[in-house]
Amino acid sequence: MKKLLKQLVIDTATKYIYLSLIIGGIEKQFVYEEGINNHSVTIIPFIENILKKEGLKLPDLNQVIIGIGPGSYTGVRIGVTVAKMIGYLNNLEVYTVSSLALIASHSNKPYVLALIDARRGNAFMGLYRNVDDKLERISEDVLDNIENHQNNINFDFDVIEDGKPQIEKILNSNLMVKVEDIHNLTPNYLRITEAERNLRNENDN
Repeated sequence: MKKLLKQLVIDTATKYIYLSLIIGGIEKQFVYEEGINNHSVTIIPFIENILKKEGLKLPDLNQVIIGIGPGSYTGVRIGVTVAKMIGYLNNLEVYTVSSLALIASHSNKPYVLALIDARRGNAFMGLYRNVDDKLERISEDVLDNIENHQNNINFDFDVIEDGKPQIEKILNSNLMVKVEDIHNLTPNYLRITEAERNLRNENDN
């Protein structure tokens, strides 16, 4: 008898933590909960809980799917670090997916602009479209001025900033990328960090 594929999805790029346990292509357990800057505290207990509900442990998994950003610098880093640890220690396949694609999957409108606020009128944005039960990327995720970016899109679209992902839609799409070397897995920040910016300013002076 063929064993069902068991996948764990992790995304902590926004104020919401999203975890999903998929068995045989069906989401069996999930967590979609707004945090209070405490993803690092809640993520491991949440993972243990959804596994326990299905009578599983980490070595029973086959794959980890990690939202690699863009989004909150600290949030993205937490999720990626945990995914690397789980993948490496349990010899699991690891796949990456855009955190914006996960957000976009919540909407069923034809065209979707997923948006994560980056302050000062800017946002991380990804433009996607729904085709049947799949999600397709129209353009690369960007960090841009919200108004300017939206004005350059010449068709109607749904703007979405949160909402539980429809993970089956992601699984049916070609948006996941297999990680060949777990040690080289890095978040997609789409911008330099505050520390890097300060260092550059110091070097320029």
